[in-house]
Amino acid sequence: MAKEYSLQASLRTEQGKGASRRLRRANGVPAVIYGAGKEAQSITLKHNELVRNLEDEAFYSQILTVDFGDSKELAILRDLQRHPAKPIVLHADLQRIKEDEALTVNVPLHFVNEAAAPSVKTMGGKVSHIMNEVTVSCLPKDLPRYIEVDMIAVEKGQIVHMSDLQMPEGVTLPQLALGEDHDQALASIH
Repeated sequence: MAKEYSLQASLRTEQGKGASRRLRRANGVPAVIYGAGKEAQSITLKHNELVRNLEDEAFYSQILTVDFGDSKELAILRDLQRHPAKPIVLHADLQRIKEDEALTVNVPLHFVNEAAAPSVKTMGGKVSHIMNEVTVSCLPKDLPRYIEVDMIAVEKGQIVHMSDLQMPEGVTLPQLALGEDHDQALASIH
């Protein structure tokens, strides 16, 4: 079962650079939540809670529950600003989602059976990862945590393309709809 991600949030009334600095000193992260036909709202997230969740790769592409105490909203992480030299999150953008509306999200790729592939194990080939995530389109209930790329049958010199992926039901790759020229390479064994 997929892990549930939840963030504690509070509405923010003060705006501007000074207010954001005071908020960061108090271990808060200024953020904005927008979309789903509602007005954008300035909110505050807890820094330590956000950083702890960011350690899990699925957090970047999964549905989050933003808890305001008296109400909850579903959202996905759209943008994150970090300090260039310190491990501090400066700002976050969250997009509200509707359960019945398709969304487009980047989902990580998990490469399996690399060491067991005959072209690697017996022929001395090396696996080269070209992409580590793909953009998928689906309803929120169908959103996968990751997409597996099975390398067991890949031969030496062969390239695995987006069209070779086994997609879960209800999940599509919008890039493939653009035509054969957009069928990008994901990995190869050389």
